[in-house]
Amino acid sequence: MIKDVRIKQLKVLPDERGRLMEALRCDDDLFIKFGQAYITTAYPGVVKGWHYHKVQVDNFIAVRGMFKVVLYDDREGSPTRCQVNEFFMGIHNPILLQIPALVLHGFKAIGAEEAIMLNLPTEPYRHDQPDEFRVDPHDPGVPYKWDLVEK
Repeated sequence: MIKDVRIKQLKVLPDERGRLMEALRCDDDLFIKFGQAYITTAYPGVVKGWHYHKVQVDNFIAVRGMFKVVLYDDREGSPTRCQVNEFFMGIHNPILLQIPALVLHGFKAIGAEEAIMLNLPTEPYRHDQPDEFRVDPHDPGVPYKWDLVEK
């Protein structure tokens, strides 16, 4: 796994009224700090990525549907430089995925419905000076293809 990427397995607690799932607590080992909370969605088959942050650490939690989240480590001096990680997360695999600064990441909704992702990043979004740097999702410098892989 890419250095500094962390996963928290989330526990769903169902009962006759519905269900509850804690996402991130201030006493979790992987809690750093709170910046903001936001939700983003993707339609089936749509790729959102690549991008990275210089300061911000992301904490992704899929709350509806399924996502394929892909990370690429392009950090100078990292022991996992040039490594790619794929994570399938959502209703069938409830996890929190912590993505360190400077690691390229993107995701694609998989399945037949719009998928919803909650992010609890460590920094608030600054409209005047965003800590968000984009790379084309099909950039040949990133060794990953977003095509469906049938096994």
